Amino acid sequence: MNYELLCSKVIAITRLTGNFIRKESMNFDASAVEFKGLNDLVSYVDKTAEKQLVRNLAKLVPGAGFTTEEETINSRGEVFNWIIDPLDGTTNFIHGIPTYAISVALYEDDQPVIGVVYEINRGEMFFTYKGGAAYLNNKEIRVSTRTSLSDSLLATGFPYYQFDKQAQYMQLFSEMMRRCHGLRRIGSAATDLAYVACGRFDAFFEYNLNAWDVAAGAYLVQQAGGNVMNFSGGDEFLETREILAGNGLIHEDILATMKTHFNS
Repeated sequence: MNYELLCSKVIAITRLTGNFIRKESMNFDASAVEFKGLNDLVSYVDKTAEKQLVRNLAKLVPGAGFTTEEETINSRGEVFNWIIDPLDGTTNFIHGIPTYAISVALYEDDQPVIGVVYEINRGEMFFTYKGGAAYLNNKEIRVSTRTSLSDSLLATGFPYYQFDKQAQYMQLFSEMMRRCHGLRRIGSAATDLAYVACGRFDAFFEYNLNAWDVAAGAYLVQQAGGNVMNFSGGDEFLETREILAGNGLIHEDILATMKTHFNS
Protein backbone atom coordinates (compact mmCIF):
# COMPACT_ATOMS: atom_id res chain seq x y z
CA MET A 1 0.00 0.00 0.00
CA ASN A 2 1.17 3.52 -0.81
CA TYR A 3 0.74 5.12 2.61
CA GLU A 4 1.90 8.56 1.45
CA LEU A 5 -0.74 8.69 -1.30
CA LEU A 6 -3.41 7.39 1.05
CA CYS A 7 -2.46 10.00 3.66
CA SER A 8 -2.80 12.77 1.06
CA LYS A 9 -6.36 11.61 0.40
CA VAL A 10 -7.13 11.53 4.13
CA ILE A 11 -5.81 15.09 4.41
CA ALA A 12 -8.13 16.26 1.63
CA ILE A 13 -11.13 14.61 3.31
CA THR A 14 -10.19 16.05 6.69
CA ARG A 15 -9.77 19.54 5.27
CA LEU A 16 -13.20 19.34 3.63
CA THR A 17 -14.84 18.42 6.94
CA GLY A 18 -12.84 21.14 8.67
CA ASN A 19 -14.30 23.69 6.26
CA PHE A 20 -17.79 22.54 7.27
CA ILE A 21 -16.98 22.88 10.98
CA ARG A 22 -15.45 26.33 10.50
CA LYS A 23 -18.50 27.52 8.59
CA GLU A 24 -20.89 26.21 11.24
CA SER A 25 -18.90 27.89 14.02
CA MET A 26 -19.78 31.33 12.65
CA ASN A 27 -23.48 30.99 13.44
CA PHE A 28 -23.57 28.15 15.95
CA ASP A 29 -26.60 28.10 18.26
CA ALA A 30 -25.68 26.73 21.69
CA SER A 31 -29.27 25.60 22.21
CA ALA A 32 -28.51 22.76 19.77
CA VAL A 33 -26.22 21.11 22.31
CA GLU A 34 -27.01 17.67 23.70
CA PHE A 35 -25.59 15.97 26.80
CA LYS A 36 -24.23 12.44 26.40
CA GLY A 37 -23.30 12.41 30.08
CA LEU A 38 -22.03 14.68 32.83
CA ASN A 39 -20.07 17.50 31.13
CA ASP A 40 -19.97 15.38 27.96
CA LEU A 41 -21.38 17.54 25.18
CA VAL A 42 -22.25 16.91 21.56
CA SER A 43 -23.93 18.90 18.78
CA TYR A 44 -25.22 18.36 15.27
CA VAL A 45 -21.84 19.65 14.10
CA ASP A 46 -19.99 16.71 15.67
CA LYS A 47 -22.50 14.22 14.29
CA THR A 48 -22.61 15.65 10.77
CA ALA A 49 -18.83 15.98 10.61
CA GLU A 50 -18.43 12.37 11.66
CA LYS A 51 -20.87 11.14 9.01
CA GLN A 52 -18.94 13.08 6.37
CA LEU A 53 -15.65 11.57 7.49
CA VAL A 54 -16.99 8.03 7.64
CA ARG A 55 -18.65 8.27 4.24
CA ASN A 56 -15.49 9.53 2.54
CA LEU A 57 -12.93 7.44 4.42
CA ALA A 58 -14.89 4.25 3.75
CA LYS A 59 -14.21 4.73 0.04
CA LEU A 60 -10.45 4.76 0.54
CA VAL A 61 -10.01 1.37 2.22
CA PRO A 62 -12.91 -0.98 1.47
CA GLY A 63 -13.63 -3.34 4.33
CA ALA A 64 -11.91 -1.22 6.96
CA GLY A 65 -13.53 -0.99 10.37
CA PHE A 66 -14.34 2.17 12.31
CA THR A 67 -14.10 3.31 15.90
CA THR A 68 -15.97 6.62 16.13
CA GLU A 69 -16.80 8.92 19.03
CA GLU A 70 -20.39 9.67 18.02
CA GLU A 71 -21.10 6.06 17.03
CA THR A 72 -22.03 6.78 13.42
CA ILE A 73 -20.58 3.34 12.86
CA ASN A 74 -18.51 1.02 15.03
CA SER A 75 -17.21 -2.08 13.33
CA ARG A 76 -14.06 -4.17 13.42
CA GLY A 77 -12.09 -4.73 10.23
CA GLU A 78 -9.89 -7.78 9.77
CA VAL A 79 -6.81 -5.75 8.81
CA PHE A 80 -7.55 -2.02 8.67
CA ASN A 81 -9.40 0.14 11.20
CA TRP A 82 -10.05 3.87 11.30
CA ILE A 83 -10.15 5.66 14.66
CA ILE A 84 -11.71 9.10 14.34
CA ASP A 85 -12.83 12.06 16.41
CA PRO A 86 -14.74 14.52 14.23
CA LEU A 87 -14.40 17.40 16.69
CA ASP A 88 -11.92 17.06 19.53
CA GLY A 89 -12.58 20.02 21.78
CA THR A 90 -16.38 20.15 21.51
CA THR A 91 -16.71 22.21 24.70
CA ASN A 92 -14.32 24.80 23.26
CA PHE A 93 -16.33 24.86 20.03
CA ILE A 94 -19.63 25.35 21.84
CA HIS A 95 -18.27 28.23 23.91
CA GLY A 96 -16.59 29.94 20.98
CA ILE A 97 -13.03 29.14 22.10
CA PRO A 98 -11.12 28.60 18.85
CA THR A 99 -9.07 25.52 19.74
CA TYR A 100 -10.48 22.27 18.40
CA ALA A 101 -9.36 19.68 15.90
CA ILE A 102 -10.25 16.70 13.76
CA SER A 103 -8.36 13.52 14.57
CA VAL A 104 -8.07 10.63 12.11
CA ALA A 105 -5.90 7.54 12.51
CA LEU A 106 -5.65 4.38 10.44
CA TYR A 107 -4.42 1.15 12.02
CA GLU A 108 -3.20 -1.87 10.11
CA ASP A 109 -2.99 -5.11 12.09
CA ASP A 110 -3.35 -3.05 15.29
CA GLN A 111 -0.42 -0.79 14.41
CA PRO A 112 -0.78 2.87 13.34
CA VAL A 113 0.08 3.65 9.73
CA ILE A 114 -1.55 7.08 9.26
CA GLY A 115 -2.22 9.92 11.68
CA VAL A 116 -3.84 13.25 10.83
CA VAL A 117 -4.74 16.07 13.23
CA TYR A 118 -6.26 19.20 11.71
CA GLU A 119 -6.29 22.21 14.03
CA ILE A 120 -9.08 23.98 12.21
CA ASN A 121 -8.88 27.64 13.14
CA ARG A 122 -5.11 27.94 12.70
CA GLY A 123 -5.30 25.99 9.47
CA GLU A 124 -2.59 23.65 10.73
CA MET A 125 -2.55 20.18 9.21
CA PHE A 126 -0.39 17.76 11.17
CA PHE A 127 0.13 14.40 9.50
CA THR A 128 2.31 11.34 9.34
CA TYR A 129 2.32 7.97 7.61
CA LYS A 130 4.24 4.70 7.74
CA GLY A 131 7.62 5.15 6.11
CA GLY A 132 7.50 8.93 6.38
CA ALA A 133 8.27 11.60 8.96
CA ALA A 134 5.85 13.84 10.86
CA TYR A 135 4.78 17.05 9.17
CA LEU A 136 3.00 20.34 9.77
CA ASN A 137 1.66 21.79 6.52
CA ASN A 138 4.29 19.82 4.56
CA LYS A 139 7.20 20.93 6.75
CA GLU A 140 8.90 18.18 8.75
CA ILE A 141 8.55 18.53 12.52
CA ARG A 142 10.39 17.07 15.50
CA VAL A 143 9.81 16.97 19.23
CA SER A 144 11.68 19.41 21.43
CA THR A 145 15.20 18.84 22.73
CA ARG A 146 14.76 20.21 26.26
CA THR A 147 16.34 17.95 28.85
CA SER A 148 15.29 19.71 32.06
CA LEU A 149 11.79 19.56 33.51
CA SER A 150 12.30 23.00 35.02
CA ASP A 151 12.70 24.47 31.51
CA SER A 152 9.79 22.52 30.02
CA LEU A 153 6.28 23.59 29.09
CA LEU A 154 3.75 20.83 29.76
CA ALA A 155 0.16 20.27 28.72
CA THR A 156 -2.53 18.32 30.52
CA GLY A 157 -6.26 17.86 30.83
CA PHE A 158 -8.42 18.15 33.93
CA PRO A 159 -10.90 15.44 34.94
CA TYR A 160 -14.41 16.54 33.99
CA TYR A 161 -16.54 13.58 34.97
CA GLN A 162 -14.42 10.89 36.66
CA PHE A 163 -13.74 12.57 39.97
CA ASP A 164 -12.74 9.59 42.14
CA LYS A 165 -9.06 10.30 41.42
CA GLN A 166 -9.35 14.07 41.56
CA ALA A 167 -7.55 14.63 44.88
CA GLN A 168 -4.41 12.71 43.96
CA TYR A 169 -4.43 14.17 40.45
CA MET A 170 -4.58 17.69 41.85
CA GLN A 171 -1.57 16.87 44.02
CA LEU A 172 0.24 15.83 40.87
CA PHE A 173 -0.76 19.09 39.15
CA SER A 174 0.47 21.06 42.15
CA GLU A 175 3.92 19.51 42.07
CA MET A 176 4.20 19.76 38.30
CA MET A 177 3.32 23.45 38.41
CA ARG A 178 6.18 24.02 40.84
CA ARG A 179 8.68 21.94 38.91
CA CYS A 180 8.11 22.92 35.27
CA HIS A 181 8.20 26.15 33.30
CA GLY A 182 4.42 26.13 32.89
CA LEU A 183 1.38 23.88 32.73
CA ARG A 184 -1.31 24.43 30.08
CA ARG A 185 -4.80 23.02 29.59
CA ILE A 186 -6.21 23.98 26.18
CA GLY A 187 -9.08 21.50 25.98
CA SER A 188 -8.18 19.30 23.00
CA ALA A 189 -5.99 16.24 23.53
CA ALA A 190 -5.44 15.81 19.79
CA THR A 191 -4.10 19.36 19.59
CA ASP A 192 -1.97 18.88 22.71
CA LEU A 193 -0.31 15.85 21.16
CA ALA A 194 0.24 17.62 17.83
CA TYR A 195 1.90 20.44 19.74
CA VAL A 196 4.19 17.93 21.47
CA ALA A 197 5.08 16.52 18.06
CA CYS A 198 6.18 19.92 16.76
CA GLY A 199 8.00 20.95 19.94
CA ARG A 200 5.61 23.58 21.31
CA PHE A 201 4.95 21.42 24.36
CA ASP A 202 7.64 19.22 25.82
CA ALA A 203 5.17 16.68 27.23
CA PHE A 204 1.47 16.00 27.67
CA PHE A 205 -0.29 13.80 30.20
CA GLU A 206 -3.92 12.96 30.94
CA TYR A 207 -6.08 10.06 32.03
CA ASN A 208 -9.54 8.76 31.12
CA LEU A 209 -9.09 9.48 27.43
CA ASN A 210 -10.55 7.39 24.63
CA ALA A 211 -8.77 5.94 21.62
CA TRP A 212 -10.26 8.53 19.27
CA ASP A 213 -8.83 11.34 21.42
CA VAL A 214 -5.22 10.20 21.12
CA ALA A 215 -4.69 7.62 18.36
CA ALA A 216 -3.61 10.07 15.64
CA GLY A 217 -1.76 12.47 17.93
CA ALA A 218 0.20 9.72 19.66
CA TYR A 219 1.41 8.42 16.31
CA LEU A 220 2.48 11.95 15.37
CA VAL A 221 4.59 12.17 18.53
CA GLN A 222 6.22 8.81 17.88
CA GLN A 223 6.97 9.66 14.25
CA ALA A 224 8.42 13.01 15.36
CA GLY A 225 10.93 11.23 17.59
CA GLY A 226 9.07 11.27 20.90
CA ASN A 227 7.87 8.65 23.36
CA VAL A 228 4.31 7.68 24.26
CA MET A 229 3.40 5.52 27.25
CA ASN A 230 0.92 5.03 30.05
CA PHE A 231 1.47 6.22 33.61
CA SER A 232 3.35 3.01 34.43
CA GLY A 233 5.74 3.43 31.51
CA GLY A 234 4.08 0.72 29.40
CA ASP A 235 2.97 0.77 25.77
CA GLU A 236 -0.73 0.08 26.46
CA PHE A 237 -1.85 3.71 26.61
CA LEU A 238 -4.96 3.07 24.50
CA GLU A 239 -6.05 0.17 26.70
CA THR A 240 -5.32 1.82 30.06
CA ARG A 241 -6.78 5.17 28.93
CA GLU A 242 -3.89 7.14 30.37
CA ILE A 243 -1.15 8.77 28.37
CA LEU A 244 2.20 10.46 28.81
CA ALA A 245 3.67 11.72 25.55
CA GLY A 246 6.85 13.74 25.34
CA ASN A 247 10.25 14.33 23.82
CA GLY A 248 11.72 11.26 25.56
CA LEU A 249 14.24 13.36 27.49
CA ILE A 250 12.16 14.31 30.54
CA HIS A 251 9.75 11.38 30.78
CA GLU A 252 11.65 9.57 33.56
CA ASP A 253 11.37 12.64 35.80
CA ILE A 254 7.65 12.99 35.04
CA LEU A 255 6.98 9.27 35.55
CA ALA A 256 8.73 9.30 38.91
CA THR A 257 6.55 12.21 40.01
CA MET A 258 3.41 10.48 38.76
CA LYS A 259 4.18 7.32 40.70
CA THR A 260 4.56 9.39 43.85
CA HIS A 261 1.13 11.06 43.59
CA PHE A 262 -1.01 9.09 41.20
CA ASN A 263 -1.77 5.40 41.23
CA SER A 264 -3.75 4.36 38.18
